[in-house]
Amino acid sequence: MPHIWSFPRITRRAARVWQRNLDVFVKTWKVNFFPPFIEALLYLSAIGLGIGTYVGAIGGVPYINYIAPAILAITTMNSAFFECTYGSYVRMYYQKSFDAMIATPLSIEDVIAGELLWGATRSVISVAIMLPVLVVFNVVTLPFSLLAIPLAFIGGLMFAGLAMCFTAITPIIDTLNYPAFLLITPMMLFSGTFFPLTILPVLLQYITLACFPLTHLVILMRMATLPTAGMLLPVSITWMLVATVVFCIISINLMRRRLIA
Repeated sequence: MPHIWSFPRITRRAARVWQRNLDVFVKTWKVNFFPPFIEALLYLSAIGLGIGTYVGAIGGVPYINYIAPAILAITTMNSAFFECTYGSYVRMYYQKSFDAMIATPLSIEDVIAGELLWGATRSVISVAIMLPVLVVFNVVTLPFSLLAIPLAFIGGLMFAGLAMCFTAITPIIDTLNYPAFLLITPMMLFSGTFFPLTILPVLLQYITLACFPLTHLVILMRMATLPTAGMLLPVSITWMLVATVVFCIISINLMRRRLIA
């Protein structure tokens, strides 16, 4: 049995798993298209225009412009995380899709890698749908905001790997509610999304920077879409790249243990 830190052997056949999920997505594109579109409108209307009326500007940036990149970051996180937790668990346990694919020349590593790539793709699709809405509202800057697309893929792959770690160890699908409520919700609230990190106590600032993946994605999204420069740029890029590799390697090895057992 490979060690949890062993680098998995992935082949180009993983693209077949990605293609399978894309084909399913295309067949139900109408259902999948509107949620990100409506979500952008709701965030901008309720928080940006509503609460923003009382908040004013943050660091010289109008509040609605301040939260726009955070909306993209949150969407990236949610799309990948829930696709690779609930979505992957259903395909693995209830639909038995993983068993069927592993019965072909596809290896376990290829199947999970394909799932991770699909989780990242879901993030890209969601961000690509939301971005024009933000442009229409004139809360992001073109062409710099197009950098949100590659950031969505990297961030999506990071959260897909994190999600698959939980999928690999959860005994039943209901257990996935724990990381959803105890990890995803706190990150959404305390990662510099709706207010600056500097408002938090210093200790909590260090904790969010050290432990919350969303914090670094928000920083990079904000730098890309406003655009602004920041001292944390190299730190956030390095943190995300390292976390993405670590999460993906661990998740593939954990899933291999589960599926073989």
